[in-house]
Amino acid sequence: MTAPVRFPRFFVTSPAPCPYLPDRTERKVFTELSGGHAEQLNDALSRIGFRRSQNVAYRPSCADCRACVSVRVAADAFRPSSSQRRTLKRNDDLIVTECRPWATAEQYLLLQKYLAKRHPGGGMAAMDEVDYADMVEHTSVSSFVIEYREPTPDGGPGRLVAACLTDRQGDGLSMIYSFYDPDHESRSGLGNYVILDHIRRADRGNLPFVYLGYWVEGSERMQYKVRFRPLERLGPEGWRRMSDEEQNALVRQVTSGNAQTCAATGGGSKDGTLSGPGGGLPKQFA
Repeated sequence: MTAPVRFPRFFVTSPAPCPYLPDRTERKVFTELSGGHAEQLNDALSRIGFRRSQNVAYRPSCADCRACVSVRVAADAFRPSSSQRRTLKRNDDLIVTECRPWATAEQYLLLQKYLAKRHPGGGMAAMDEVDYADMVEHTSVSSFVIEYREPTPDGGPGRLVAACLTDRQGDGLSMIYSFYDPDHESRSGLGNYVILDHIRRADRGNLPFVYLGYWVEGSERMQYKVRFRPLERLGPEGWRRMSDEEQNALVRQVTSGNAQTCAATGGGSKDGTLSGPGGGLPKQFA
């Protein structure tokens, strides 16, 4: 006899300052991912806008704000722009390896370098090696770390220049958090390359979507996500693909804004495990 599926219990965090929009507060609703049905629950919750952090699924639940919008790229319909093709060509010599979710000192050092340059003073700045290991290794779903390494002169895997913690879901890849070498002079666009590589991986694996986390209209550092098309957004009526006109208008806003911010792509997710809305998940999530 099959054991009954227990409906998850949901909790709400206390209000905290919003790190993306000034003079606003944020809350999260969350539930634990555990037991034999954790993977199925995570898949179901991701389709209604939840994100995973360790063994917790969460989403914003702010009283007077709906700025955080879940977005995903339709991998099978994706066509790279001219600049994205250049990014692919520039970095396609990297050796890409799918690794088990096991934290390494090399990954942690790269993360620290990335944070110091891209997000100094952010909620993740105080993270130590144990915190990083918890983020990577405490998972009840199908997760892995994708490493991007430069080739050595003999063609083997060399220095680590980017990495991404990724979940494999029933309908796509969910980019939990990615980071890269922000000072690599000859490899501009590493953050964008990681996203482009995930889109290719999803398409080759017959997975329709790449989940990029939350897009926050009005927050400059989240606007890079609109450059990947076609982009779908989650609204009251479910997932809806942005029209070309809508996405073109958003891209124009990005282009006319802070170009450096747009280039500082961190992957799927400044809203993910390490740096969710709120600059890191609160202790209640542990």
